[in-house]
Amino acid sequence: MQFLSNTNYDFIKWRWHALALSAIVVIAGLGVMAARGGLPLGIDFSGGTIVVVKFDQPVTEDQVRRAVEVIPGEKVVQAYGDAGDNEILIRLPQTGKEEGFTLEEGAKQLLAAVEAANIGKFDVLSTEVVGPVIGADLQRRGIFAAFASILGITLYIALRFRPSFAAGAIVATFHDILVTLAFLSFFGYDLSLNVVAALLTIIGYSVNDTIVIFDRVRENFRSMRRDSLEHIVNTSVNQTLGRTVITAGTTLLSVVALYLFGGEVLEAFAFT
Repeated sequence: MQFLSNTNYDFIKWRWHALALSAIVVIAGLGVMAARGGLPLGIDFSGGTIVVVKFDQPVTEDQVRRAVEVIPGEKVVQAYGDAGDNEILIRLPQTGKEEGFTLEEGAKQLLAAVEAANIGKFDVLSTEVVGPVIGADLQRRGIFAAFASILGITLYIALRFRPSFAAGAIVATFHDILVTLAFLSFFGYDLSLNVVAALLTIIGYSVNDTIVIFDRVRENFRSMRRDSLEHIVNTSVNQTLGRTVITAGTTLLSVVALYLFGGEVLEAFAFT
């Protein structure tokens, strides 16, 4: 780790390049989300039925999609698990008002339609149903959790440092969230409870790193009064660079392991 000690990189020199790259990513992500009508909500928030089936022989998504065409509503059919596992995920959004009855019937109708299509024998690996009332409540709670955390962080930084520091931290945090949402839209992930948990984790990591650097900036302001702001910021970032890289690096190793070996349940969390 010697290359991280006594560094003197000119980070401020590249700020406009970094801002341009971030702007391109965020604008592209917003464009993709707008074209798709927003970031798709997972079943946790939208309500509906998800059934995962495993066929005894290879079956294409188009075959399953044609099999469930008899069921009204917009359905999502996609491959699930590793290639060669012959697993298919079928999602049927909630459309009726009778929550329990409609959801249970949705799962039964999906399985009956696939069986009637005679495209092969299959086993049901999992069935997940969430009512629209529960989904709407989880959606409200997820939004509240995100904004409550950001508000609490803003107040802490404003009191601990100064209001201008708080403004900078919030801008940086929203930047990290927007970039993350952009990549979620690029790769077609739904907004689920796991993704919201990952976003809250990102907020914590982002602000934690920001506070460490701000604390060093504040100390350097006292001892480097005659130096320019750019020089003070560069010095502060270089002084905390080793800590930043080690923290981010160990976290990266953990989430890569979760992404590769954690299974489908943790994939969206680890990717986020």
